[in-house]
Amino acid sequence: MYKRDLREKIVEALQDTPVILINGARQTGKSTLVKELLLSTHTYWTLDDLSVLSAIKKDPMGFVSNLNFPVILDEVQRAPEIFLPIKMIVDHKRTPGQFILTGSANVLTLPKLADSLAGRMEIHTLWPLSQGEITDTHGDIIENLFNMEKLYTTESLDLDSLIKRIMRGGYPEIQKRPTQTRQSEWFNSYIATILQKDIWDLSRIEGIVEFPALFNLLATRVGTLVNASEISRALGMSNTTLKRYFSLLEKIYFIYQLPSWSKNFTKRLVRAPKLYLNDTGLLTYLLGSDEEGLRQNPTILGHVLENFVVMELLKKSTWSRVPTNLYHYRTASGQEVDIILEARDSRVVAIEVKLSKTVQPSDFKGINVFEEETGKKFYRGIIFYMGDKVVPYGKNKHAIPLSFLWSH
Repeated sequence: MYKRDLREKIVEALQDTPVILINGARQTGKSTLVKELLLSTHTYWTLDDLSVLSAIKKDPMGFVSNLNFPVILDEVQRAPEIFLPIKMIVDHKRTPGQFILTGSANVLTLPKLADSLAGRMEIHTLWPLSQGEITDTHGDIIENLFNMEKLYTTESLDLDSLIKRIMRGGYPEIQKRPTQTRQSEWFNSYIATILQKDIWDLSRIEGIVEFPALFNLLATRVGTLVNASEISRALGMSNTTLKRYFSLLEKIYFIYQLPSWSKNFTKRLVRAPKLYLNDTGLLTYLLGSDEEGLRQNPTILGHVLENFVVMELLKKSTWSRVPTNLYHYRTASGQEVDIILEARDSRVVAIEVKLSKTVQPSDFKGINVFEEETGKKFYRGIIFYMGDKVVPYGKNKHAIPLSFLWSH
């Protein structure tokens, strides 16, 4: 059993919120988490049980009205019609912790929700395990990055151990599998499940056979700007179809699109995002990479490592004491910063990721450009690297060991 960092926020929500929704990809541990917290006090129903699903589809109001409260309803995306009855009961009696919902799709994008539970529930996203959750080290790296006093030397990290972390990823079931062969078998079954259940349930797409090729192609594009025209040409499908597929993959948390940072908030919506997969274990499976293959191909490893760091920070942002949004930065002239953390008070931290044991002042070029643009809002510039010491590079700029991601 892994201690999930999101646990504390859910416990807090139980004190004052009638409906709590925990969203996330299938097999990230949502059901395990809510059962651990609440099975002794809440009745449990899963909509993966076809008899339960059928009863809800036939008479959603009747089903919900006859439940013994408080209740856990698992995989609610399978029956969006359940949301209106929940709203009616909650509006009649707002008991904290009355409904605990989980979903393997972002239910805010589903029909029938906009007029029901929107604005009436607290929503949390559970991603695959972070490295800190795996190693039982639960520091708040985002808070530390926004605190000048909390940067210090961490454990050393060699390339082999980093690659092992990357390839294992964060799905809880994978942690039990000792060999890459057994891990690959699990990922193969996992992809079949999301195709047959999540994507099919949400879309009823007849061309579902196109998705495996799309998955494989997207794996080769992680860390790059999303170019829908290029991807659609490579797959031989229309832009309209591709956008629909992208929307589906975001709904089930299979992909994550990192938006572009800009002073102009409108431009953030129109500039191209960067593409990432939700887990580097899944990513390396789709790439067909083994440990030796990653060692021998630093270009691919560099993209995979960037995916690894983005997802670690995204996971931390779901519960950090410093609420933060993630972006990337790219100028018209091609200057880039891999990750921008923006706090609610508008302070920003710029982060680059380097697969190197040394850092040169020139590696801060993109960060320096970003600092000039942001002025007083700029708080710190960071390069994550393969060394074992925190090294200062001028005012508010440091090279930090990658192990800082899970050791603090």
